Amino acid sequence: MSKYIYKEHNELTAIIEHYSGQDGVHSTAIPSLFFIRESNVTEPKHGVYKPSICIILQGAKEVFLGQERFTYSPGDYLVSSVDLPVTGKVIKAASDAPYLCIKLEFTPSQILEIISDTEIDVSTKEKTKRGMFVSKIESSILDAVIRLVRLLDNPKDITILAPLFTKEILYRILQGPYGVRLGQIAIEESYTHRIGDVIEQIKNNYDKPIRIEYLAEIASMSVSSLHRHFKEVTAMSPLQFQKQLRLQEARRLLLSESTDAADVAFRVGYESPSQFSREYSRMFGYPPREDIKRLKEKFDQRLNA
Repeated sequence: MSKYIYKEHNELTAIIEHYSGQDGVHSTAIPSLFFIRESNVTEPKHGVYKPSICIILQGAKEVFLGQERFTYSPGDYLVSSVDLPVTGKVIKAASDAPYLCIKLEFTPSQILEIISDTEIDVSTKEKTKRGMFVSKIESSILDAVIRLVRLLDNPKDITILAPLFTKEILYRILQGPYGVRLGQIAIEESYTHRIGDVIEQIKNNYDKPIRIEYLAEIASMSVSSLHRHFKEVTAMSPLQFQKQLRLQEARRLLLSESTDAADVAFRVGYESPSQFSREYSRMFGYPPREDIKRLKEKFDQRLNA
């Protein structure tokens, strides 16, 4: 890491600590900007990454997309170009040196605007690539990030300047080694964009039976082509993708509501409670009732620590 980037990292670290102060995910006055802080190594956490850029300032994290692992630490950034169900775990953190991360969400329309306004070439014939990647951060990206984050000290400037600095960050990434991969999400004719439409359909109907033929129609692909391109982008099949969404939502419902596992199973689209229990145990490591009891006990311990 160069001296310049090291200096910028230190300033960003101080800003995150100032605006967070405790562990968790913290929203900011900039709607698309979040700070994440963890003072301990964490258990695997399951969730859906929206299109976003994650920059670690301190500590390290690993993210599993299907069976593929992405590890990143200071000096790296991770990009999710489409909505992806993942399992993430902080693998390096301490009370005196907590894990600190900046997350900036974006939309395909923001990417399209940049491509339309510039001469960045994003070929629609580019081979389909994974919808997640890790790259080394460049000083030009970090410079734009720090100007964006500094706006929190000047809230009156956020409305005008935050969109400009966000656009610059995305522009710099589009110019980088994975720029074409990111740009594909905004080009209607590209395979990645069409898989994005299928992902949206599955997200909106995760609790309903899925017809692969219908998804193929949405993507204007054959069934075999859909399977191939979907797996290339997401590292899983459409059915596996839907299953992850169902189980993540089931866990959320069990944690937030006083209801039994059988009821939740039906609400998220399972016809068989026993199948739900088996697949839940396979994904989270414990049967539903035992898992929720364990999570609530851990939460209480953390609250009373």
